[in-house]
Amino acid sequence: MVLLTMIARIADGLPLAATMQDDEQSGKNILEYQNQAKLLFRKLNTSSPPRCSIETGPFLFHYLIENDVCYLVLAEKNYSKRLAFSYLEDIAQEFHSQYGKKVNTVTRPYSFIEFDTYIQKAKKLFTDSRARRNLSSLNTELQDVQRIMVHNIDDVLQRGVLLSELDTKAQNLSILSQKYKKDATFLNTKSMYMKAAVGCIILLVVFLYFWVL
Repeated sequence: MVLLTMIARIADGLPLAATMQDDEQSGKNILEYQNQAKLLFRKLNTSSPPRCSIETGPFLFHYLIENDVCYLVLAEKNYSKRLAFSYLEDIAQEFHSQYGKKVNTVTRPYSFIEFDTYIQKAKKLFTDSRARRNLSSLNTELQDVQRIMVHNIDDVLQRGVLLSELDTKAQNLSILSQKYKKDATFLNTKSMYMKAAVGCIILLVVFLYFWVL
């Protein structure tokens, strides 16, 4: 189930639109996660992973960054990750179509709160059992969402670990691994050439020795 949807500008974390559960009890409980989402928006930047899932209590934040705007949803852990990112893709496309040119011009929070109407419509569609049965027809680009790394909200917020730093560390490990392989190949090649050179020198010395004699 989708419990909270928020849209924010990456440049400064300004919330642009939002919607949450309609019933009062759930709404009160979700306020805590809404505050977490606002803190998360301030941590994100243009270097952050474009797609990510973040564990928080019994729920997961899933977010998508497109055109310098972050689209975030809070859902139960058993809610399909593919469905969640398909939902985010849908609202991202519609939001950019309606407000893409205005995003950088607004200064007050929730300037596009009227987008809640479309969010509610999309949420209903992606919660419907028929949508769940049609997972196979989702955008093929979303087939690898299971590979998206899941971070913990404590690491991201309380310990101040930037998502971009976590992503950079992973990239650095990959680069170091590739560099190690290249260095090892270079050293092996260099060693082979040195052995060949030594062999040639020995043969030359032997040849000259017998030729002089």
